[in-house]
Amino acid sequence: MVAINVLYASIEGNTQSFINKLREVSEANGDILNSKLIGDETEFEQVTQPFVAIVPTYLTGGTGTGPEVTEIFTNALGDYIDFSDNRKFLVGIVGSGNRNFNVQYILTAKRYAQKYQVPLLADYELRGSRFDAQKIYQKIKTIVGESK
Repeated sequence: MVAINVLYASIEGNTQSFINKLREVSEANGDILNSKLIGDETEFEQVTQPFVAIVPTYLTGGTGTGPEVTEIFTNALGDYIDFSDNRKFLVGIVGSGNRNFNVQYILTAKRYAQKYQVPLLADYELRGSRFDAQKIYQKIKTIVGESK
């Protein structure tokens, strides 16, 4: 049995829906998904185990990928990762978004991966499918297992 730790942001319920699918897949494989929703009201705590961050894409400003495009709604997750030594336990990023936004698809996740110098493990669109959850579960389980 492997404990998989995930921190995530969910604004409109899409990421929460994906987390539910990921939990079902984890449990079906005899593993445990420890997930924590991070929002503006979340009290920061020290992380002590490897974790993956699942980041939706919410942007404002500009029309492309330049510095004028800024993240909105996921800042609390970034602040949580920046708290204390939490970033040392971050082992990867999973991004979600809407493919209709072309070059901005999963831009927030790409920026997190670059900022924290961890791999962008996978991506999925909107709420993700059960197939996405199975595929991403395998990637997360592999990297979490390697980091312990």
